[in-house]
Amino acid sequence: MKTRSAKESTISALRFRRVVRALRTTWRTAMGRKSAATSMIVTVELEGGRRGVGEVPTSFAVPHETPDAIGEVLATARKMLISTDIGDYQAILHRLRRAYPTFHMTRSGLEVALFRANLAYRGEGELAFWSAREKTLETDITIPFLTDRDELLAWLNHVSRVGFRAYKVKVSGRCEADLSLVGTVHEFLRRRCPQFTIRLDGNQGFTQRGCLMLLNRLARNGVAVELMEQPLPKDQYKALKHLAKSSPVPVILDETVFTAEQCRRVADDDLGHGVNIKIAKSGIAESAAILRIARSAGLKLMIGCMTETMIGLSAGIRLAAGTAAFDYVDLDAAHLMFGPARQQGITVSGPRYLLKDGP
Repeated sequence: MKTRSAKESTISALRFRRVVRALRTTWRTAMGRKSAATSMIVTVELEGGRRGVGEVPTSFAVPHETPDAIGEVLATARKMLISTDIGDYQAILHRLRRAYPTFHMTRSGLEVALFRANLAYRGEGELAFWSAREKTLETDITIPFLTDRDELLAWLNHVSRVGFRAYKVKVSGRCEADLSLVGTVHEFLRRRCPQFTIRLDGNQGFTQRGCLMLLNRLARNGVAVELMEQPLPKDQYKALKHLAKSSPVPVILDETVFTAEQCRRVADDDLGHGVNIKIAKSGIAESAAILRIARSAGLKLMIGCMTETMIGLSAGIRLAAGTAAFDYVDLDAAHLMFGPARQQGITVSGPRYLLKDGP
């Protein structure tokens, strides 16, 4: 590797810009609805010209991280980081955690940019960093909580033609409406797809009783469900523990787990059967720590995303393919929005991502 001067590793610029992408269908969950996805794209540049790019999406689950609030944090972080050496990567992350403890997604997007700038300086490929175990990754696709039947069928027609085999349906916590939605999806897929799997995502919209009622009624109706993601509010630990004991399907926790410490609590207190790791909410280092704890505890592993462009999504794709550690892959954001679905080193082929090592 070419010898580089210390000056080349100095952070010289931190830039960010807002990106808005129209969604291909209405994004509706138990927490809200939207027709476009808004993100901040973050670029960290070094004196030697190398750079790294990350993304901070917005989410109903983290309402205080608005585009304006994200921009304010990034503007103050810029003052902290300019003239810092990228070789002090771990110390930089520690400083960011202390300075912005509640801005998980903003820190995560900035961390991805720093991580990529550091890899670029060291001359390493991102996929190789994660061991490069797999070069093909297949994702599920999200079916939002669509109450308009024509809109629902139009989306099902579109995604079934793409060739997806796993469908994650957003449910609301309103039993009759959810039964109707999941029943419609099941009947459509039964007629159209030779093989399919249905997953459910409650987005914190259920009570313990309501979740069990829905799962039991679906089973009686002959609708097989592979898992239920985050049915209860994230901090209802006692109810989560009881649900995990009685649920007929695995309960995978998303909003309950942003940090390794929270994952440890899930494992120690038996709050669920698995966790959903998202680089967008936890960053690189914390996601790796959550992964280690979850594997050690025998928890099931899902890798997920927010409504991100390929800039942010690609980090999760490379983590999943590089580690080959995940039972469930939910990295479908590239299929949810209009605009380019490409990133250097990654090609989209139906529901699969084809990978090669690269920046």
